Amino acid sequence: MKILLIGYGKMGKAIEGIAIKRGHTIAGIIDVQNFADFDKFSNSNVDVAIEFTTPNSAYINILKGLQSNIPLVVGTTGWLDKMPEIQKMVADTDGTLCYSSNYSVGVNIFWAVNEKLAQLMQPQSDYDVTMDEIHHVYKKDAPSGTAITTAEGVIKHLNRKKKWSIDIESITQSDLFIAHKRIHNVPGTHTVRYTSPIDSIELTHTAFNREGFATGAVLAAEFIATKKGFFTMKDVLSL
Repeated sequence: MKILLIGYGKMGKAIEGIAIKRGHTIAGIIDVQNFADFDKFSNSNVDVAIEFTTPNSAYINILKGLQSNIPLVVGTTGWLDKMPEIQKMVADTDGTLCYSSNYSVGVNIFWAVNEKLAQLMQPQSDYDVTMDEIHHVYKKDAPSGTAITTAEGVIKHLNRKKKWSIDIESITQSDLFIAHKRIHNVPGTHTVRYTSPIDSIELTHTAFNREGFATGAVLAAEFIATKKGFFTMKDVLSL
């Protein structure tokens, strides 16, 4: 495949390495310094674009990609207020987009187990549930998109939790509290913790480096390159 990288930070560079290892070609790299070059690319010279930038720029990048009929893998979080509009545009343009707040295969399995655990804990009212997440200091959004997806998986199956919150001062019994920390050189750690007066149960995913995220993004690109529609990693991994 010919891949256009949108964003060339640490994730973009990791994706480049994995893509080349898997036999793909980097057709171009779009970053802050050469954003105007985006207009040079379309579905005639690119098979798929992989977008990892910032919340402020992701929306514009997605619009430009869809307008150019380029299938998109998007890993940027923090822009989901625009998701209904983007999903409609994908449908209206017969476009292709895969979005996940985390492309790691391990994280997506963690999410599936998290939902199953929440189902099992639903009748166990003695257990309260909290979450914490740790990321590197350059992470722009808090809580992370991965943490939000994890929290939504709990709330979907646990009736006693209605919404997530990061505000410890105003937390209520029906809120799922997410503690978040930013520490140097931490790719990402997420924990869901159920605690009762007699014991606790923890489910944790710890990333050791960015390679898992990059590999998943390339797997998603391979999956959507010849498809139309809106996809997630659940589709890519048949979860």
